[in-house]
Amino acid sequence: MLEVVHLARHGETAWSLSGQHTGSTDLRLTERGERNAKRLGARLREHTFAKVLTSPLRRASRTCELAGFGSVAEVDRDLVEWNYGAYEGRTTVEIHAERPDWNLFRDGCPGGETPEQVGRRADRVVSRVRAIRGDVLLFSSGHFLRVLAARWLGLAPLAGKYFYSSTASLSAVGYEADLSQPVLRLWDDTSHVER
Repeated sequence: MLEVVHLARHGETAWSLSGQHTGSTDLRLTERGERNAKRLGARLREHTFAKVLTSPLRRASRTCELAGFGSVAEVDRDLVEWNYGAYEGRTTVEIHAERPDWNLFRDGCPGGETPEQVGRRADRVVSRVRAIRGDVLLFSSGHFLRVLAARWLGLAPLAGKYFYSSTASLSAVGYEADLSQPVLRLWDDTSHVER
């Protein structure tokens, strides 16, 4: 039976620093993002994973590689970040200037994905990892991982608005000791991150 699914958010990029929504724009990690990805690997070194999956986007796959899991990771296209459509590269502040009540997890993005579409991708990932015996490590992006955590708990994608993860952070989802209830085990562990 599945033990723990570790959720690793990619390292810092120029747009994660500026607050720009980064869906399909395939940015490189900053120098600090690369250092923090290596530190994430040191943090995970003593863990054994039955499966490692990564988004195909460079920021996640490079974080996976620098953390020491590139040679064993499988690319999973369902782990890509939210498609922000017309909001790609824009900040929430800029979007709120036009749509003051906009909420990504409720409204999605014009020309991009709806919360329900992201939720379906998250459901596919959850279904796959729940079938794996042993711990799993996933490398992806912030908003997608927030929806994945919500769906793990059986909540609507909208509940992703209540979760947060910093760049190069480590979170985990799993089960209660008796395996009866899915739980969020920890969130936004950045003890290894250089500030």
